[in-house]
Amino acid sequence: MHHPHISTSRRTTRPRLTRTVGLAVLALGLTFTAVPATALAGAPTPSAAHLEAAATGLDDPAKKDIAMQLVSSAENSTLDWKDQYRYIEDIGDGRGYTAGIIGFCSGTGDMLDLVELYTERKPGNVLASYLPALREVDGTDSHDGLDPGFTGAWAEAASDPVFQQAQNDERDRVYFDPAVRQGTSDGLGTLGQFAYYDAIVMHGGGTDATSFGSIRQRALAVASPPSQGGDEVAYLDAFLDARVWAMKQEEAHSDTSRVDTAQRVFLRNGNLALDPPLDWKVYGDSFHIG
Repeated sequence: MHHPHISTSRRTTRPRLTRTVGLAVLALGLTFTAVPATALAGAPTPSAAHLEAAATGLDDPAKKDIAMQLVSSAENSTLDWKDQYRYIEDIGDGRGYTAGIIGFCSGTGDMLDLVELYTERKPGNVLASYLPALREVDGTDSHDGLDPGFTGAWAEAASDPVFQQAQNDERDRVYFDPAVRQGTSDGLGTLGQFAYYDAIVMHGGGTDATSFGSIRQRALAVASPPSQGGDEVAYLDAFLDARVWAMKQEEAHSDTSRVDTAQRVFLRNGNLALDPPLDWKVYGDSFHIG
């Protein structure tokens, strides 16, 4: 299906690194520090208004929408992330079809998990018959059993609110929520949590040398996060340095502008809360959130 915002050739020349590991590995590759129960003991029950005011991290609804726009600017050259539910294309990166709001891939397991979730919630949907093929091609770039009808079925499913919600939920379970938890555990503000999220989206959370976990470990070897008494700006600089190194390990990511002219700009401006207005560039394209 032709992407509504960018040409196939443009995206193919700038593919991102989709997750290189299955979700089982992802789950094992991330560890999080829980908030001590004693920190909440005896605390009064907060009002809804207080809870809303306290939600100042990336999981604040307004900041989460900004995060989705920022990722979409790099992934799809548009801020209209909600139009990406229907996106599907093989971008030639060895991971089969890339699709949806976060780039679920037929070759990396997360597309399979998504369609399984959708089918659990809505048996007999238009994608359900492709589950055997998705299981067969997992871990490869093959389209066997998917062509010629899968892309059309995906586009049809994308208009279904149940499928849209399944995409949202898998994005949160696998990528967004782990990034926010780890960022919060490390004492990072909204920008730092976003830096984690964008890294997990691109590199996955596995145990290989360029995964999110390894990027974080490289940063920790250079600087301490705020949770360990370190300076937040210095730590984020170290994390972004490690992220750039990881991106450059794959030819497709020799352009590191999603860090250099986006996240690093926000950091240099001292915008650790990721507050608008935001101005940044990705691959030379300028974007603005007012």
